[in-house]
Amino acid sequence: MSDPHSSGLRKRQLEPGGARSARAADEVDVASCATIAYSSEDPAHPVEHLLDGRSGPGATRWIGAHPNAIEQIVVEFDQAQTISRLVYEAEEALRERTQEVRVEVSDDGGRTYRQVLVQEYTFSPKGATY
Repeated sequence: MSDPHSSGLRKRQLEPGGARSARAADEVDVASCATIAYSSEDPAHPVEHLLDGRSGPGATRWIGAHPNAIEQIVVEFDQAQTISRLVYEAEEALRERTQEVRVEVSDDGGRTYRQVLVQEYTFSPKGATY
């Protein structure tokens, strides 16, 4: 006889602080093989926060120093990399705004770039913030 409350789903509860997963075997350790070039940073939210492993609403984050300005981050790899997935988070809890993220790649040392992704986010403190 089966348990009427059992859904058949395999599950386990994470330990506190256990939401961080171990680095996947094919994950690129950006900090060890690239230089991060950036247009500006807020001293309280430096570019190092991009790679500190913290994630989720309210986590550390990079913030540009100039509000309402186009900011750029360039990941300059020491050697060519094969990238099949990009994971990033965007959060705005204070004001309503739209943010556009563009991802471009170069295979000629930065002389030319090819756009591979454009994603637009709309934030509203009374609605979507993350």
